Amino acid sequence: MIAKTPEPPYYAVIFTSLRTEGDEGYSAMADAMAELAIEQPGYLGIESARDGLGITVSYWESLEAIKNWKENMKHRAAQKLGREKWYSSFKTRICKVERDYGM
Repeated sequence: MIAKTPEPPYYAVIFTSLRTEGDEGYSAMADAMAELAIEQPGYLGIESARDGLGITVSYWESLEAIKNWKENMKHRAAQKLGREKWYSSFKTRICKVERDYGM
């Protein structure tokens, strides 16, 4: 599903990853983090796809909202597990959306 975002400007966090073999609780944690993100002040939406390479884009009102999400204790625990067992590599990019359009 395409996220319904407000008029720009707003911010996008692009998380690109390559997974390790096996689930080892990954799917359950990914679902829990998506539900937790929705509760965070400044959260606007999420889009995600995985076919070998995983790409998740979350949308936020401000850089402060992104910082608060990164520092959320449950999210920090998930980040730690990601580094230890779920990802062989990943990259996070933070962008300011200045224009969007579509149909």
